[in-house]
Amino acid sequence: MASDLETLLEMGFEKPKAELAVKRSGGLQGALEWLEANQDQSYEDMIAKSGKPEEADDDPDAEPAALKPGEQPRSLVCNDCGKKFRSQAQAEFHASKTQHVDFAESTEEIAPLTEEEKKARLEELRLKLAQKRAGTSEQDKIDKKRNEEIRRKSTKETQDIKEDLKKKEQLKEAAAKRKEKQDEIDAKARIKAKIAADKEERRLRMEKERAEREGRSAPTVAQTSSLPTASGPVESKPASAYTESRLRLQTSAGSVQKSFPVTATLFEVAAAVTQDTGTEVQSFTQNFPKKTFDAVDFGASLKELGLVPSASLIVK
Repeated sequence: MASDLETLLEMGFEKPKAELAVKRSGGLQGALEWLEANQDQSYEDMIAKSGKPEEADDDPDAEPAALKPGEQPRSLVCNDCGKKFRSQAQAEFHASKTQHVDFAESTEEIAPLTEEEKKARLEELRLKLAQKRAGTSEQDKIDKKRNEEIRRKSTKETQDIKEDLKKKEQLKEAAAKRKEKQDEIDAKARIKAKIAADKEERRLRMEKERAEREGRSAPTVAQTSSLPTASGPVESKPASAYTESRLRLQTSAGSVQKSFPVTATLFEVAAAVTQDTGTEVQSFTQNFPKKTFDAVDFGASLKELGLVPSASLIVK
């Protein structure tokens, strides 16, 4: 036959708590009552009240032991709830737990639990333990789900911030490349203008020297005014004179027209289309002349790509 401790362990009680309950109650019935009354306390809390596990008599929460040999058979009854007790110590324990104060003596002797009653009590406690563990498990699932939702939300917010920073960095890099290319174009234009001016100066000098040798007058400024100068030839409304480009964009949602500064990059145009349609732009296609602008060209300006003063693009 299994011992009281083995029976408690089979029911699922922790070994330290079960040992403490058996020591403090002296029997299976008292141990069960004591464990039930202290089920929400940890083992450290159970022993902290008395200082040592062995000192069961000093713990106010401990279930009193059974009647000692020679003690007169009697019982006490709680008039508040009708529960009966073998000894005054058990009644005091009940009063400390329930705040009941109305007790009366009874000549009825409380018989120990029968085997059937013990089994029923054990089964009742098993059910209570199972329900408590199920409730704890369900709460753990709820807490885990809530923590996962918090983690996902935090991850999404972090990703959004990273995407925003990445787009800003791309815009910044595109602007820097655009300025670098424009500076290079301006520098080349200045060099060409300087070369042209030097050539013109040499030509005029040679013309003057030839005229002096031939005994005729040198060409006047009016005769050479049509020649290129350091500032370059004058053109009627060149593409560089435009400050804005009108684009007709054919998207999956339909055709739209937008105006952009000639210095705007295709990346900025793609960002505007994405904001309007909600879809990422992979490339732009121009039919006349036939040309496709992909991600490699996104850093170039509309002016550099020849999309000034207007153009028609298919968005893909």
